[in-house]
Amino acid sequence: MGGPGDPPEGTPEGAPAGGEDEYRSVVFDESFVRAARLQEFSARERMADHSPAVRRRPPLQRGLSRQALILVLLIAIAFGTAIYMGVRHPYETPATRSAEPLRMTVIPLAPGTAVPGSTSTDELYAASPAAQFRTGAEGITMPAVRRTAHFSDSQVVTALTTAKDYLVESSLDPSVLTGGATRPVRILLDPRQLDQFDRSFDHPAADGRHAPTGWLVRFDATRTQLADKGIRVQGTLQAAEFDANTLEVVADHTFVYALRPTGANARAEASLFTVRRELTFRFDRDDLRMHQAELAVSYVQAGPLACSDDSVSRLRPLLAGQTAKAGGPAGTDPYATGSATAVCGSLARSAQPTV
Repeated sequence: MGGPGDPPEGTPEGAPAGGEDEYRSVVFDESFVRAARLQEFSARERMADHSPAVRRRPPLQRGLSRQALILVLLIAIAFGTAIYMGVRHPYETPATRSAEPLRMTVIPLAPGTAVPGSTSTDELYAASPAAQFRTGAEGITMPAVRRTAHFSDSQVVTALTTAKDYLVESSLDPSVLTGGATRPVRILLDPRQLDQFDRSFDHPAADGRHAPTGWLVRFDATRTQLADKGIRVQGTLQAAEFDANTLEVVADHTFVYALRPTGANARAEASLFTVRRELTFRFDRDDLRMHQAELAVSYVQAGPLACSDDSVSRLRPLLAGQTAKAGGPAGTDPYATGSATAVCGSLARSAQPTV
């Protein structure tokens, strides 16, 4: 007896067993039927209109939906707007501020009497105005830090720290003072000032722009050596806004060096040499990020020096027992604030040790 889906007479001869044929795998689902181009009329429609058994259906629209069309249109508008704004945007690109050339003044201070000397550097310092100065980098003290209108506390600290590093490298590093090194100072400068810096050392000139002694303290090593590496320092650092994009740090420090003639032994007399440096640094945000500084102004008083000596390339101090004709009408004290002279000044007796 056949199954519920088999023909009454059983499976025809030669047909596959079980009633399965080669068309059983074809599935006419709803989507297949709805996509057909021909549609059969119902019995009522055929009786009423005597129409053919089938009719042709209009083709299905396979285009994009309304939502998809709107999305494509919005993307096209956004893309076109981006291109337009990239070509003609209403915002001006900020102009890059160029670094101003360093303006420098180096004033030698000539003694009116013979330079005092002693075999003991401690005795020299104790008898001088530098008796209470700190030693080395400890004498470059940091002020209280306050944020400004356009710069944070950390940015102000970075500016002060960079200025201090510049003072240490340019005024206290023995390789710079007597060894002729420049790289420790150069790497701290804004790259836009490097051409002026390099020209100052390649072609020194007393033009207020290209004196090596305006950038750093440098002695003539053929005549002078350090008698004590414990250089005495005192001064101040002050930070303020120069403008909305620039921080300014003003450094005013006095450095006191104990010196002897080159080649002299420890029993030879030493003398003191004083350098007053007033430096103005400026920092934009790139400088702060790179730990570099733009040196805007350098005002230097140094003595005892002879006014006739060239103080542009290297400092040639007058050592213990040496004399020079005084340069100015009145004594200039490098320990005092607010004093200024023009080409050469005379070193005040109060600035010398009383040994």
